[in-house]
Amino acid sequence: MPVRLNKEQAMSSRILAGIALFSLLPYAACGQSAARVEPSEEMASLDEAAADEEVNSEVTGSTASPIQAQTETWSFDDITVGAIPERWRIEQTNPRGEGAQWSVVQETSAPSGEQALALKDPRGARGSAYNLAWTDAASFQNGRIEVKVKAGTGREDQGGGPIWRVQDKDNYYIARWNPLEDNFRLYSVRSGDRRQLASANVNVPAATWQTIAIEHQGDRITGFLNGRKMFEVEDNTFAEAGGIGVWTKADAATSFDDLTIAAGVAQ
Repeated sequence: MPVRLNKEQAMSSRILAGIALFSLLPYAACGQSAARVEPSEEMASLDEAAADEEVNSEVTGSTASPIQAQTETWSFDDITVGAIPERWRIEQTNPRGEGAQWSVVQETSAPSGEQALALKDPRGARGSAYNLAWTDAASFQNGRIEVKVKAGTGREDQGGGPIWRVQDKDNYYIARWNPLEDNFRLYSVRSGDRRQLASANVNVPAATWQTIAIEHQGDRITGFLNGRKMFEVEDNTFAEAGGIGVWTKADAATSFDDLTIAAGVAQ
């Protein structure tokens, strides 16, 4: 069986063969017959191994490249105070009242910069009215979505969270934190009907910023609050990519900052 050596070993063998040939030259110059050196099967194998090594190195160098996750963040710091980010929609699931008022606000406590996106006035939203600020300018299917949340006012409800794989205002996933109930829950909303998929009890201050993160791969959904894993479930209600945004329920007035999606991003 031919000997298979690496590139360095093959090169050393060829150098030794060259030295051997050079040592025979004096005999040839003196008219003495010198034995002809034929390439051996072993040397052929060494050359082949070296060639293979060079080819493999070239192929690896030309085709292998690290896969990097695509990320996009909305910090809302480049938006005029009082305005809504371009290509964002303000809508309600199961409308109640006059329609909630959203805008970018001055927020000195914001995690980055001094601005945030906030539901300022619920304007009569109540019961099963879900207030949405979302965009389909970026499409999310698999990866991670994260947002900073600070609860404000609300007698009936408080807090909120991110929405993703949004098909329209009546169909999406939502993960929300509610400081009135001291829980963090995952829902699907289909045709306006909300179905609970997971729940975890939490106890964090309402007046401070909390970080909600969701990792969604295929049917598996994992929820985190402030970096701590709170639940993991499987659900196939919405398999397709969709828009992303933020959400509150009823009269919850809430601020959001640094909405980030990573991987699975399609512009």
